[in-house]
Amino acid sequence: MRFGIFIPQGWRHDLVEIDPKDHWATMKSLALAADAGPWESLWVYDHFHTVPEPTEEATHEAWTLMSAFGAVTDRIRLGQMCTCLGYRNPAYLAKVAATVDHVSGGRAEMGIGAGWYEHEWRAYGYGFPTAPERLRMLNEGVQIMKQAWTEGVATLAGEFYQVDGAIVRPLPVQSGGIPLWVAGGGEKVTLRIAAQYADYTNFGGSPEVFAHKSELLRAHCERLGTDFSAITRSSNFNTVIAETDAEVQTKLNDYEARLGRFLSAEKAAEVVAPYRDDSTDALAGTPEQIVEALREREALGLGYAIHYFPESAYDRSGAALFERTVIPALT
Repeated sequence: MRFGIFIPQGWRHDLVEIDPKDHWATMKSLALAADAGPWESLWVYDHFHTVPEPTEEATHEAWTLMSAFGAVTDRIRLGQMCTCLGYRNPAYLAKVAATVDHVSGGRAEMGIGAGWYEHEWRAYGYGFPTAPERLRMLNEGVQIMKQAWTEGVATLAGEFYQVDGAIVRPLPVQSGGIPLWVAGGGEKVTLRIAAQYADYTNFGGSPEVFAHKSELLRAHCERLGTDFSAITRSSNFNTVIAETDAEVQTKLNDYEARLGRFLSAEKAAEVVAPYRDDSTDALAGTPEQIVEALREREALGLGYAIHYFPESAYDRSGAALFERTVIPALT
């Protein structure tokens, strides 16, 4: 199994006790630690407003961070899970990503999705197209990026995007273009787009749901004549890890208390509840418990696990324990 790590950027109220002028130093330090560690990739989220509700706490922009991380790290690959197609013209986005690929020496990954955070869309003046419209936008945008990165020019007379000879030079450093991660588990459209264009998918759910969506992806590949085995399936996991169950509970209590200083008690409890209830996208436990959970998914075809440690801006012990115990057990 391959592993990535999320760097806190404020979106999930994960920099709230750090002065904003020190945010970049914190993020840079975490990125350098990941670069020196066993992780294959580091990731950020493409959002402008905090969750689970918009607040005035800082949220740093994903692609600016991508370029900055590319300049200060040497080895680790750089991604966003995932870029919202509707926030940037896709030809412009292809140009931005190609530049990041050059800054980083060929280490960029493109996570792309249809977007979902309605408050954010409307606040920034993007409207909020219907789900079918957002998915058609995604389909057109992926085509434009693929053209741009392989041919250096893109042309598409689409329903949503009209691009006429958009030049994207230089081409990305990576031969064949930047690896494309199509994020989301929409069964009829998103997985079909992934089957046609993606190098990686990113969807979660219980082991049963993951297996079901994997089979749907396989079916789309068969209909389109693409190679299912060439697509790496990934999932994101919100992870709290400690040596003992008691220490895990202490970390969860500390997490909820920290959030409770910036959110209502109800909202803070809502954020932490999936960890306490063993939710499908939250892993809270000892190293042995987390290895067992990941092995179950590995047996179903999970090839890449990307982990978010909610306390990492303040306490790196969880990520360090994961590096020492879980990654060696699964690689």
